[in-house]
Amino acid sequence: MTPSVHAAANRRGILAMIGAMTSFVINDAFVKYASQSLPGGQIIVIRGLFAIVFLFAAAFWLGHVRGPTARLRDLRQRTVITRSVLDAISTMTFLTALFHLPLANATAINMAAPLCISLLSVLWLGERIGVLRWLVIAIGFVGVLLIVQPRSDGFNGYSLVCLLSTFFVACRDLYTRRIDPGTPSILITIGTAIAVTIAGAVLAAFQDWQPVTAPQLAMLAAASLFLSSGYMLLIGAMRAGDVSVVVPFRYSGLLAALSVGFAVWGEVPNALAWVGIALLVGAGLYMVISERAKARQRLLASAPE
Repeated sequence: MTPSVHAAANRRGILAMIGAMTSFVINDAFVKYASQSLPGGQIIVIRGLFAIVFLFAAAFWLGHVRGPTARLRDLRQRTVITRSVLDAISTMTFLTALFHLPLANATAINMAAPLCISLLSVLWLGERIGVLRWLVIAIGFVGVLLIVQPRSDGFNGYSLVCLLSTFFVACRDLYTRRIDPGTPSILITIGTAIAVTIAGAVLAAFQDWQPVTAPQLAMLAAASLFLSSGYMLLIGAMRAGDVSVVVPFRYSGLLAALSVGFAVWGEVPNALAWVGIALLVGAGLYMVISERAKARQRLLASAPE
């Protein structure tokens, strides 16, 4: 690949990542807004049904559910099912927190996933990291605490639920490595959508369903479309450019959340939360940059002399 082609691929990946993060935030905003008048379980079920339809339509167009290239059997893989369950738990806990937290705060806490992945890599995979990396992880989690503010008068216990969601996001991402690389990403996403919808149905069974108006239905349909688009753009971003170049733009979602939260609800993080966001983003970016350096070193070490 020539340098110009490589640079163009990275630009496409960056734009796709920004689009994906923005789509996820818009989806979250629609869901949060709908939660003001509809119970959570009902929202998750309706949005999930729309998402399943959109994703199956995309999978059909890509040829994964028809003809000789059909791969629907991949949905029955134990690894796909397990990942879908982990994703459903992370989604349910995140949405539960989102209904009670400012959009920017919930999004920022969720951005701690790379730090959780590094920590779990040490605890579960036995990976060794240096003192500096431990320090960066600690700084990142100090940032999370400043966003959560457990000792402040305005402490919201749902911040801990959001942090629990981040833990399950990290578990999901680590477990994803066990899935057969040949399994189409969109089918993994369909498995997640089905698992989340089932979880929402269980929750909805204990809630009183409310009549749904046409605007509410349109809002949830739009949410599912943005959610599905976000997943597709995320897949495209990770496949288009260098991961180390594209991944830092994941934090563009935080800027989108701050903008949407202020525009719709007038939400503005307090001073401590701003400091926490800066520490969290800085720690996450360091992790990405250091991983890029390590990957380059491994490549040089494996190159023939």
